[in-house]
Amino acid sequence: MKPMKHDIPTKVNHAAQALLAARSHDPFAYLGLHQDVAGWVIRLFAPHHIKAALFLDGAWTPLTRILPEGLFEWRGATAPASPYRIQLDDGHVTREVHDPYCFPNPISEHDLYLFGEGRFYQAYRMLGAQPMALLGVQGVSFAVWAPNAERVSVVGDFNRWDGRAHPMRTLGASGVWQLFIPDLAPGCLYKFEIRNRHTGNVFVKTDPYAQTFELRPSTAARVAPLPRYEWNDAAWLERRKALDWQHAPYNVYEMHIGSWRRHPDGRVYSYSELAEHLVPYVKEMGYTHIELMPLSEHPLDESWGYQATGYFAPTSRFGTPDELRAFIDACHQS
Repeated sequence: MKPMKHDIPTKVNHAAQALLAARSHDPFAYLGLHQDVAGWVIRLFAPHHIKAALFLDGAWTPLTRILPEGLFEWRGATAPASPYRIQLDDGHVTREVHDPYCFPNPISEHDLYLFGEGRFYQAYRMLGAQPMALLGVQGVSFAVWAPNAERVSVVGDFNRWDGRAHPMRTLGASGVWQLFIPDLAPGCLYKFEIRNRHTGNVFVKTDPYAQTFELRPSTAARVAPLPRYEWNDAAWLERRKALDWQHAPYNVYEMHIGSWRRHPDGRVYSYSELAEHLVPYVKEMGYTHIELMPLSEHPLDESWGYQATGYFAPTSRFGTPDELRAFIDACHQS
């Protein structure tokens, strides 16, 4: 996937030029709600849209399109309550969203401090794509560590993979970039578009902290839903308390899911089918434990998974993370 090139109008201020050229490292300084000597102003950048409106006092108030590239503006004497809603029209479809640039950063200074020291051992809860509610609005917080970037954007199937649409904020000297995109649901595909601050080269990279990916050979990350599986391992946890780990029998069945058994048409077994067929087989053979070859997402079916591309994502070729949880639960209950 190649990054897009953008022409820049000359008769706009520096902040707008950087935005239109996809070079802005601080989009929140220009976009969103601001106060100046004339009152309050909302600036919205919506490439691919021809009209925009603000929901104000129970009605939709049109925004002024100040640049044909999709830069809109509203001015008023009183600030609207945040988070405010925007109506976007691309000439074919009209949709209502909240403005991403009126939401605060949900990442704490303490977490960034620990991350900078290399002591934030649960960074996967901060980086990547995190579904959450912010200011009462559901959406997804995206964060990535890119210390040598001039600009980072979230690109995906929700913004035509356009790096101008959702530039992220830089969080000081931490090297972390963040953006909360409201009204975004789990399941959408995304990557990060990164502009190197030294060379100016632009790259589109998948998310190293993604929790799910689309099926190979495609490589985009997918926003994972929050876990819904309810563990049923209480009895196993109680039994484990009484085990003498150093002296208990230990017989390991090592296996690769994609090679263990296949359907007549060549399809691999899913996590759910493993729970049904593998667990009884291993128990009958007298094994006490199952050791799976790498489950992390990887690009090649012929490999055993050691060329990982997603260390925080169980490979989607065998099913969903919740189905993997159910398989693990079935091992506990056997």
